[in-house]
Amino acid sequence: MLHRLTAWAAALTMALAMASPAQSADKLTVLLDWFTNPDHAPIITAQAKGYFAAEGLEVELIEPADPAMPPKLVAAGQGDIAISYQPTLHAQIEEGLPLKWIGTLVETPLNSLIVLEDGPIKELPDLKGKTIGFSVSGFEDVMLNQMLKSVDLSVEDVELINVNFALSPSLMSGQVDAVIGAYRNFELTQIAIEGKKGKAFFPEEHGVPIFDELIYVVHKDKTDDPRFARFMAAVEAATIYLTNHPDEAWEAFLELYPSLDDRLNRQAWIDTLPRFAKRPAALDKGRYQRFAAFMAENGLIETVVPVDTYTAEIR
Repeated sequence: MLHRLTAWAAALTMALAMASPAQSADKLTVLLDWFTNPDHAPIITAQAKGYFAAEGLEVELIEPADPAMPPKLVAAGQGDIAISYQPTLHAQIEEGLPLKWIGTLVETPLNSLIVLEDGPIKELPDLKGKTIGFSVSGFEDVMLNQMLKSVDLSVEDVELINVNFALSPSLMSGQVDAVIGAYRNFELTQIAIEGKKGKAFFPEEHGVPIFDELIYVVHKDKTDDPRFARFMAAVEAATIYLTNHPDEAWEAFLELYPSLDDRLNRQAWIDTLPRFAKRPAALDKGRYQRFAAFMAENGLIETVVPVDTYTAEIR
């Protein structure tokens, strides 16, 4: 009798399953800040290892034609989540863009000032009278000025040269003595590949408040979208997997992006691992308040608004 009941229950379960259409995954569009690279490891791991699928999400990752556009597109309702930068968020809130932070991808600065180890700059005071290459003015100017101020210098003591994103080449060719805006997890390796050795000076060690390098932002009126909580849960699970199994995660990354299998990206993968937010949905309000005050003091924004007005803790 028990055997017949068990068989009947199994048959009923199968029949119901066949009669009910499979629940389709909810689609979600994520606009990256740049072309896909190891900075996006938690997102790619969540995609490759099925963490998004486990949360019932079908996530589309889009590389931007213009890196400045993703937050603006999300603000205009043309994307669900954008990868952006904490300094950019403060500036765009000042501009009135309807955005809110919902999580952190990279929780430490990556930006740095880089010199050649065998060059004339051994310590920051040696920058006096020297040339510094840059790519983007604005926040990087303020960051550099604060770093110089920490050693009793200012931007008036150096010559700034726009090198049009050719940071490493301009440094290695001797066009400039230093570059600002170089990522410590990429440019140092690029220089090493060319047979030279670079040295990085970190802004957070020279008077610049610590900030989140990469963050997730959404439209401010859509923070209650249940897909976002599931997205953040998948990213957190993927980050822990990535931390525990970096080699396996790297292999999964390469299955999706085999063209990135080179020395630069392999080393960037290793160098970026410690910098991913293990609790991506956790908000450090003090960090955001301090950094906003720093931006206001340096003329990048006019008003320091309450952190709650541009952040949302997704649960």
